[in-house]
Amino acid sequence: MTKFIQQYALLIILLLLAACGEPTYHVRVLDTPASTPSPTGKVKPTQRAYEVNGQRYQPIPSAQGFAEQGIASWYGKKFHGRKTSNGETYDMYAMTAAHKTLPMNVHLKVTNLENGRSTVVRVNDRGPFVRSRIIDLSYSAASELGVVGPGTAKVRIEALGYQDKGPAGSAPHYTQPDSYDVGPFMIQVGAFTVKANADRLAAKLKGQYGSSSVAAGWVNGQKFYRVRVGLFNAMAKASTGLLEVEANGYPDSFIVAQ
Repeated sequence: MTKFIQQYALLIILLLLAACGEPTYHVRVLDTPASTPSPTGKVKPTQRAYEVNGQRYQPIPSAQGFAEQGIASWYGKKFHGRKTSNGETYDMYAMTAAHKTLPMNVHLKVTNLENGRSTVVRVNDRGPFVRSRIIDLSYSAASELGVVGPGTAKVRIEALGYQDKGPAGSAPHYTQPDSYDVGPFMIQVGAFTVKANADRLAAKLKGQYGSSSVAAGWVNGQKFYRVRVGLFNAMAKASTGLLEVEANGYPDSFIVAQ
């Protein structure tokens, strides 16, 4: 059963890569223990940790309080009709988007900071796998925001939650998901097979950030020592801390739930 889940998760990610990038990506689905389980203890395929070209991505369990600023891009006719990462068929005329780590079907308010336009999209895909970009918009969403012409734009995204349709004709209403794991969060800076190397980096980071730790874990029968810094009670604060860590020379760092 575990092998089947891993194969299914890999298929899902391969489908999302077909929708959000060129066919040169190298994908690896990571160990289940590194992924964040739901309250039932099961990990959805779209919530499993994965690597693309050696870069690790860890889907987060809750979008509550999530906000982020960065560059948005869009994808259109070339991918119209292909599968998205949650199994839907990509419709360039629907108000959807791809994000690397947010839970599927969460709605986001996206604001173009260059012209002030805003719109709401639903996450149904993974990507874009370009370091400087935080969201890939559908053609229609990009059109509403004025992103189609220039191709990219600086945006702010804010999680609204899941949409409640309500009575016909009523305004959309959004509810935040139950927060079963909103923190604390830490930033993982590196992972080593030799504990002495992990301890050496942890000591260095402690001097920079005041605290650090080494957590041992197994991946495919190999023991790793993971070096982590910081302790944040909200994803927004952890995201700010991650930017600082990356700017200080650790570009492959990522956020994990403690």
